[in-house]
Amino acid sequence: MPKLGGHLLVECLRNLGATKAFGVPGESYLAVLDALHDTGGTLDFVLCRQEGGAAFMAAAWGKLTGQPGICMVTRGPGATNASIGVHTAMQDSSPMILLVGQVATHMKGREAFQELDYKAVFGPMAKWAVEIDAADRIPEIIARAWTTATTGRPGPVVVALPEDMLTTRTDAAPLQAQAPVHAPHPAPGALRAAHDMLRGAERPLILYAGSHWSGAGRAALQHFAEGSDIPVAAVFRYQDQFDNRSPCFVGEAGVGMVPWVRRMITEADVILALGARFGENSTDGYTVMDVPAPQQKLIHIHASDAELGKVYQPALGLHADPNAAAQALAELGPLHGAWSEWRAEGRAAYEAGLTAPVQPSPVDMAAVMAHLQDVLPGNAILTNGAGNFAIWPNKHFCFGPGHRLLAPQSGAMGYGVPAAIAAKLAAPERCVVCFAGDGDFQMTGQELASARQAGACPIVLILNNGIYGTIRAHQERHYPARVSGTEMVSPDFAALAKAYGFHGERVERTEDFATAFERALAAPNGAVLDLAISAEALTPRMSLSAIRAAGQAAQGT
Repeated sequence: MPKLGGHLLVECLRNLGATKAFGVPGESYLAVLDALHDTGGTLDFVLCRQEGGAAFMAAAWGKLTGQPGICMVTRGPGATNASIGVHTAMQDSSPMILLVGQVATHMKGREAFQELDYKAVFGPMAKWAVEIDAADRIPEIIARAWTTATTGRPGPVVVALPEDMLTTRTDAAPLQAQAPVHAPHPAPGALRAAHDMLRGAERPLILYAGSHWSGAGRAALQHFAEGSDIPVAAVFRYQDQFDNRSPCFVGEAGVGMVPWVRRMITEADVILALGARFGENSTDGYTVMDVPAPQQKLIHIHASDAELGKVYQPALGLHADPNAAAQALAELGPLHGAWSEWRAEGRAAYEAGLTAPVQPSPVDMAAVMAHLQDVLPGNAILTNGAGNFAIWPNKHFCFGPGHRLLAPQSGAMGYGVPAAIAAKLAAPERCVVCFAGDGDFQMTGQELASARQAGACPIVLILNNGIYGTIRAHQERHYPARVSGTEMVSPDFAALAKAYGFHGERVERTEDFATAFERALAAPNGAVLDLAISAEALTPRMSLSAIRAAGQAAQGT
């Protein structure tokens, strides 16, 4: 019997293995919402409060699970709100499919209500942007979208769904489960050449990136690095993919690049880059290597041929899956060279920098991180958005083999809370802790309502300093004594958390954190701890009525 296009779409997604869709409902895709009514929990729709939060959840889901995060939004404003998640998924190389309602096909090109040219808007931002004009083509295009999102360099795909197409009936057969697409393996001769190039080095360095390392690939990379005594550095916010306790791990190449990592990259004579996309942050503004011909011999291995030679011309480029390459290198055997002291110096610097000095603040985050290192389980998931506060989970937490970090390479504020919700839905048995600044939290804090409704219960730590800290730091550096637009009046975060059904607590002294975090761990519905990390954050928060009264007084009313 012919079925509605919207129903066929949902059936295709279910058969491909999608189990969660994050979104905000809209009249432009009612037929899809109607189909979700009958999925019986096999494909749950996680109702979000704003499309940006929904798209962040989908991006984080893809980063954590390796399956495309599905996001569903309405046309126009819904799509543009969701664009922040598309941009983040692209820079994170995370698989994602954004399904967007579109005006009916006969209205296109007239600037109809909420009409948007999705190919023009999302074309430069996503791996692929497409519109399905005929219901019969739904299986074909959804199959391509899924494959595009997950293969090569993973990333987001945007699929526009005209309203009349979704309500057209079709006899097209739904997709069945797709056979896996195997990633390219390295050419044996090229891998032996890479092995020989590393053997001839005086100061070799391994630089790795990517979220979807397999257990076998991670083990092989660590086995090869430790057996060869070669130092290993993570690209920006991928430190969770290698055991930080390994004597070979020397730190992260990212924002605020620490001096010893910068020195090791610039002084290395051979760099093995596995899965690395050479962005601004991992190259300290493209200054650690000469563009386009680096002074170091660069062995670049990536699953996407488009990344090879994109910025830096490699001495040896291999179009191959990093997991397969790491396993093949390990099979070729360890290397032996006179670089042990070079590796040891990097490791000693990393270990010395891991513990921060005592902080002159009401709540000392150095002490907080030391406590979290002791009490968090070995499979905990940490998330964060963007701001100076991110230095704590990114620079001062030692990630073991079971830990995960969900943090945006795009530097998008507001990512941490939605990412924590997605992580808790993907792995409800794991402890999920979000680090958020007070400004960062208020970008997507309303998604706590989504978490409560969906049964997700992460712990959110708000590092509250009463300002947009990163911008304030730049402001004071470049425009001293001319501060403007960076001081914040925030709500009572503990009370707000309680209003959302979470445990809420304000912590104003370092010595109170441990017991507060113990209560947060025990809270059945998740928790928000408001941590005063500056003297300004100790100022009592204004109530909404007080803010309103102050505004009325200022206006003479």
